[in-house]
Amino acid sequence: MNSQNTYTRGVLLCLLATVSWGAMFPLMDSTLQHIDPFTFTVMRYTIAGAMFLVFLRMREGREGLRLKGERIGLAWLFGTAGFAGFQFLVFFGQDLIGERGALNASIMMATMPMMGFLVNWVLKKVVPPKFSLVFIAMSFVGTILVVSNGDIGSLIADPKTAGADALLLFAALCWVVYTSGASYFPTWSPIKYTAITTVLGLASATVITAIILAAGGVPVPTAGAVGSILPQLAYMSVIAGFVGVLGWNFGNRYLGPLNGVLFMDVVPITAFVISALTGVVPAGVQIIGAALTAAALVFNNLYLRRIAAKAAAAAATPAPVAVAAGATASGAASGGSAGTASGSASASAPAPVGSGSRS
Repeated sequence: MNSQNTYTRGVLLCLLATVSWGAMFPLMDSTLQHIDPFTFTVMRYTIAGAMFLVFLRMREGREGLRLKGERIGLAWLFGTAGFAGFQFLVFFGQDLIGERGALNASIMMATMPMMGFLVNWVLKKVVPPKFSLVFIAMSFVGTILVVSNGDIGSLIADPKTAGADALLLFAALCWVVYTSGASYFPTWSPIKYTAITTVLGLASATVITAIILAAGGVPVPTAGAVGSILPQLAYMSVIAGFVGVLGWNFGNRYLGPLNGVLFMDVVPITAFVISALTGVVPAGVQIIGAALTAAALVFNNLYLRRIAAKAAAAAATPAPVAVAAGATASGAASGGSAGTASGSASASAPAPVGSGSRS
C-alpha cells in the first residue's frame, strides 16, 4: 500500500469513526425517552463487548485472550472509568439537560484531547508546553459558551443544568483517563486493550445498574420499551460502538495520533448538523463557542508540530568537533537538551480519544 493510499484510508476511517460518534448524541435524545441510560449502556456493551472478543480471538488467537500474570485489577479500573464512568454519566447528563443535551455532550468530546494534557500532567508528571495551556483554556471557554448559550450567569442561576453539565465534563475526564490507561499495558494491542477493558468495565456497569434498578432509582424497562429502541441499540452497539472504534484504531495507525486527533472536531459538527435538521437549532453564540473549541484543537496541533520539527532539526544537526574538554561538555549538554525537548513534545501529545487504545 503506497503512502497516498494509506493516508486516504486513514482519513476515511477517522471520518467514519467521528461521524458515527457525532450522530449518537442526537440519536440518544429519542432513546432516552424510552429507556434509562444505565440499562441501555449494559445492553449496548454486552453486544459490542462480545463482538470485540470475537474479533480479538480472530486476530490474535487464544494468546489474545490469555490474561495470566496481567494486571487485571488495573485493567478493570480503567474499564470501569470508560464503560461505567463515561457511558453512564454522559448520557445521564444529556438526559437531565433535555433537548439541548446532545449539543452540550458532543462539545465535551472535542475537549478530550486537551484534557489529555492535564491527565498526563497529573498521572505522568508531563508538563504541557506553555502555549498548550493557553489553547486548553481557549477550548474550555468555547465549551462554556456552548453549554451556557452565552449566558454564563445561568450556570450559577440554574444549579440543575450546571450539575448536568458538570456530569458531562466528568464523563469526558473518565474517558480521557481510560484512554491514557492503554499506556500501562504496552504489550497489549489496541484491540486487546479495548476488548478486555470493555468486558471488565461491563461487569462494573452491570452491578451498578442492578443496584440502581433494585433501589428504584429508575424503573425497570418494559419489553415494549426495549423493543422500541432496538434500531438505536443496533446503531450504538454495532456502528458507533464496534465499527467506529475499529475505524478510529486503524485510522490513527495510518495517520498517527497527531493527525488523527484533529478529527475529534467532526464529532460536535456532526451533532450540531443533525440536531439542526431535527429541529434543535444551535444558537449563534453556541456555534461561536464550538468554533472556538475546534480552533483551539487545531492551533494546539500546529504548535506541537512546530515543537516536534524544531526538536528533530536540533537532533539532526551534527555536533561540532570537540577541541577542548569544555567544548565536549557543551556539545553533550546541547544534545541532551534536544533529546529532552523531543521527548517532551512527544509525551505531551495525548493518546487518541474514543477507542481507549494506542495507535
